[in-house]
Amino acid sequence: MQIFDARDKLIEIGGYVRYVGTGTVGKVEDLKIENNNQWVKFEDPQLWYSHELLEVLDSKHIKTETKKDRGNGEIDVDALKDIQEELENAELDSNVAEGGG
Repeated sequence: MQIFDARDKLIEIGGYVRYVGTGTVGKVEDLKIENNNQWVKFEDPQLWYSHELLEVLDSKHIKTETKKDRGNGEIDVDALKDIQEELENAELDSNVAEGGG
């Protein structure tokens, strides 16, 4: 089975593609054709995308991250609460960044 992206490049299992709608990049886990529609499944997130909305990427430009790179797996809850509080206290003002002209 051969499935091509929006630029007519061959999509291969194990290759990387970008969903043009959001810029989400994923590694291709599976391909299928169902009711004349062609679908590509990302490894992470585990979602199916229409081939027409994908672009094949050159794997040498992909930076991968392993779980080991993510630290010790602990979450600093206090730091997250501080960030949330800062965001909640941010003021929106229509006079911000006024320029003369």
